[in-house]
Amino acid sequence: MKHAQLFAATALFTIVAGGMAQAHEDHCAAVAASVQDAGFADRVVVSCTDTHAVITSDTYPDHEKMTGIVGTNEQVPVPGTYAAPVILAPELGDAPLTRDAALGVAVNGVPIYDYTGGGEMSQSDLAHHQARHDTVQTGQLDVCGGHAGRGDDYHYHAKPTCMIEQMENAGDDAIIGWGFDGFPIFGDNNPDGSVIAAGDLDICNGQSDDTFGYRYHTSEDAPYIVQCLMGKVAEFDRLPRIPPLSVAGGGGAAPGRPPRGGVEKLVFSETENGERSMNYTYGGKDYYIRYAPSDTPECYDFVTSTVTNDGEVVSGEYCR
Repeated sequence: MKHAQLFAATALFTIVAGGMAQAHEDHCAAVAASVQDAGFADRVVVSCTDTHAVITSDTYPDHEKMTGIVGTNEQVPVPGTYAAPVILAPELGDAPLTRDAALGVAVNGVPIYDYTGGGEMSQSDLAHHQARHDTVQTGQLDVCGGHAGRGDDYHYHAKPTCMIEQMENAGDDAIIGWGFDGFPIFGDNNPDGSVIAAGDLDICNGQSDDTFGYRYHTSEDAPYIVQCLMGKVAEFDRLPRIPPLSVAGGGGAAPGRPPRGGVEKLVFSETENGERSMNYTYGGKDYYIRYAPSDTPECYDFVTSTVTNDGEVVSGEYCR
């Protein structure tokens, strides 16, 4: 190759590489700004690698939790560190991606799932509403759009209404979260405040965007929030999950079973010293799940009397 050609090729590579680096920096800045502008930077950390913006939190929001749940799974929210990776160079893929775990993260660090409660959504199901697995219709969610899952982690399955009320920049133009594919999530309306016309949102509850190329939305009707990802995600099945609590000394905690027909009077309370209690009534009897920090870091002393265990009082230390 002649010197002039080599110089031109090298210069072109430098421009392209520089442009990519700038695009990554811009996307990183956008993710960080979405957390900062919402007012959650004091409890959510955003750090960037060459490929991802990582949103790290304890997944435990300071808004009301669990109130309004009828279809409880007898799981309770417990703080736990979660690092959510958001791609810095989002690119639309050829087919929607779905899985039985988080698809994105809210700007307060709480993971975002699809609307089904136990990973019942497959790619072939995306075009059809899964009514019997709909966490909204089956009363599994609290008044804030979330609940505790199998990992005793709090997460959203629908519009995070309580979080949005807390946002310092709340409005149609505010980003409320990010898909793991790098595309932002907005509320029910377009960022300019206009109403989204019927049929404008695709199968994943998203549409094209002039700034980011694509964006997701929440909606009053199913699927309520992101139900799949339209962007490319390398090693999609290896995205982070929050595992169930482990029994001190080894082994995992057994999952709760949803009491048939649902419970009544479910109330979740907490004190400043970290004691938490979820109390509810089923079949005229009172049940509870209570825990407090133990002397072991990231471990908690539990005392429970649940429908799953036929009301038997069970105690033990469980850890993250």
